[in-house]
Amino acid sequence: MFAQLLVVVFAALALTIVASRRGWQPPLLLAVAGAAVSFVPGVPRVMLSPEVILSVVLPPLLFSTTQDFSLSGFVRRWRSITNLGVVLVVVTTAVVGLVASLAVPWITLSMALVLAAVVSPPDAVTAVAIGGRLGLPTRVLNTLKGESLVNDAAALTLFSVTVASATHSAGDHHLPSNPVLFFLATSAIGVATGFALGHVAAWVRARLTEASLMTAFAVLLPFAAYGLAEVVEGSGVLAVVTAGFVLSRHSLAALYATRMSEREFWNILDVLLEAFVFAYLGLQFHFLLADAVTDGARAVELLVAGVVVLAAVVLVRLVWIVAGGFVMRNLLHGRFSPGGRHFTPAEDVVLAWTGMRGVVTLAAAAGLPEDFPHRADLQVLAFVVAVGTLLLQGSTLPALIRHLDLDTTRERAWRDAEHHKAQRIVRDSMVEVLRTAREETTDETERQWVDTVLARADRSAQDRAADAEEVEGRTSRARRAVELRRAVLVAQRQALVAAEESGDLDEDAVREVLEQLDLDEASLVHRGSSRL
Repeated sequence: MFAQLLVVVFAALALTIVASRRGWQPPLLLAVAGAAVSFVPGVPRVMLSPEVILSVVLPPLLFSTTQDFSLSGFVRRWRSITNLGVVLVVVTTAVVGLVASLAVPWITLSMALVLAAVVSPPDAVTAVAIGGRLGLPTRVLNTLKGESLVNDAAALTLFSVTVASATHSAGDHHLPSNPVLFFLATSAIGVATGFALGHVAAWVRARLTEASLMTAFAVLLPFAAYGLAEVVEGSGVLAVVTAGFVLSRHSLAALYATRMSEREFWNILDVLLEAFVFAYLGLQFHFLLADAVTDGARAVELLVAGVVVLAAVVLVRLVWIVAGGFVMRNLLHGRFSPGGRHFTPAEDVVLAWTGMRGVVTLAAAAGLPEDFPHRADLQVLAFVVAVGTLLLQGSTLPALIRHLDLDTTRERAWRDAEHHKAQRIVRDSMVEVLRTAREETTDETERQWVDTVLARADRSAQDRAADAEEVEGRTSRARRAVELRRAVLVAQRQALVAAEESGDLDEDAVREVLEQLDLDEASLVHRGSSRL
């Protein structure tokens, strides 16, 4: 089994690399390729228990999304995020559940609601990547990120409730058997558990001085939060998300090395887990279809039903967002929007079309209990919805954004003002520290050095003010400077490696200098990239 899983991971990474180099969507390629391979005669079935998917794969995926999320952006757009991440999830679950029960008459409404909960949360990773590259307004991107985080928690909590309701297992818990009360109780316990564990983790990390130990502690937190919440009969998903939020708020006080290592770790883990999940369920497709046929379903009817459910998923989001935006602008006049300003019609269309389903949907489908009625049918339908949204919406979203030509003038002005404000705060803090040091020192050499630094800071501030009138020219020069500096770094790295290989330099010395060059390049990439 381990060898098979290792082969799946390596193959998934190889396809991800190919897709990235070609400009394709890695999730779509992985799912389609996995499904195609599953029909090859002799290909073994790779099976993981649902418990492994839910307790090992999902917690780190959910936790990582909280680590790079702007709480201020969430607060500014909390109404839109709650509308899309909670209300729309519930509406989608209800409507799609009803449609699925009609499209697949051999499953009950309670089973259809389980499927609807699985396919209700969109994954914003692809949408944010495309939108950031094409210049979507920051408030749209922040809304998508916040929605993705909140709707994962809401949908997976609904998933747990609907599974318990469908299998009549809610009575096994010391919780109310009423589904609504059960949902509220598990949610409250999960949030409380995550909140407590997050603060405990932050308290412990504040007393550590090694970045590796702090990172290791953070890695264990999502698994601990999920496991403890499940033990006390709460929502493990909400516990993970809450703990992640709490720890993220305390990360600003951590060592810079800790933040860098954690950022890289979660990025790597996200790539590995997302590639694995898409490839894994793709490889299951043929076997799931065969299981469904064995249970009495017809393959063609099941696939047609999948297309019907896909259409319902897309239409519910489209109608909810576009109609809601019309009501907000024309009837409520932006009364409940930040600053009285709601999304424009074009922005509503973009938000409505960013409903691609992703790794959480597939992981939840794979996490269905093994004895769940018509499990294979539901997994096939979830796979069709996920792949269908990636193919339909993911492939056309770039063209839609370009066609709408969204006006981001105000957005850019606000973003630049915030950036200049941050630079001013950094400079003022430095000047204050240096002036205090100058007043306290009696060493004339140190005073001269401080005066030199202060004069240099003043000239830098004056240069920035003067350059503000020629932003476009400065941007062009800055890009050219970044390109030159990057070429210098490449040449330096190649020279060091060549010297080490020829025996002219000690390996340890080369490693130390290469690490510094890596930090320089990281800073260079940050300065040269778009702030979106």
